[in-house]
Amino acid sequence: MSEEKTRVEKSQAEWQKQLTPEEYQVTREAGTERPFTGRYWDTKTTGLYRCICCKTPLFRSDTKYDSGSGWPSFWEPIDGEAVVERSDHSLGMMRVEVLCRRCDAHLGHVFPDGPAPTGNRYCMNSVSLELEPDSEGSGKG
Repeated sequence: MSEEKTRVEKSQAEWQKQLTPEEYQVTREAGTERPFTGRYWDTKTTGLYRCICCKTPLFRSDTKYDSGSGWPSFWEPIDGEAVVERSDHSLGMMRVEVLCRRCDAHLGHVFPDGPAPTGNRYCMNSVSLELEPDSEGSGKG
């Protein structure tokens, strides 16, 4: 099994040691950063977005778009195996939570109001992601 497919499980203390308080609160306790405050909501840098907790590739910049929501938004994950979606009934509403398949980090939510070709808006927390920029001149993204 490849390293990127191997399950990552750590204790609460291990996650707290690895992550900043904000990263921990969002990824391990299903928190949300305030809109228009995250480092990636308006970035145009091309590259690969990885899970901040386990470094699994999640999204490519060529699927990122400006949703106007204040969070980085993508119309699809890098592949169907990168994330898990589950029902979220918190805050008195029905939403679909998006988690990293490898480590269960809370990433954000997916909504059915995105652009073609999928019609989905993966509304992610910047703090849940780490951008690996493409090398200069790669033309991707």
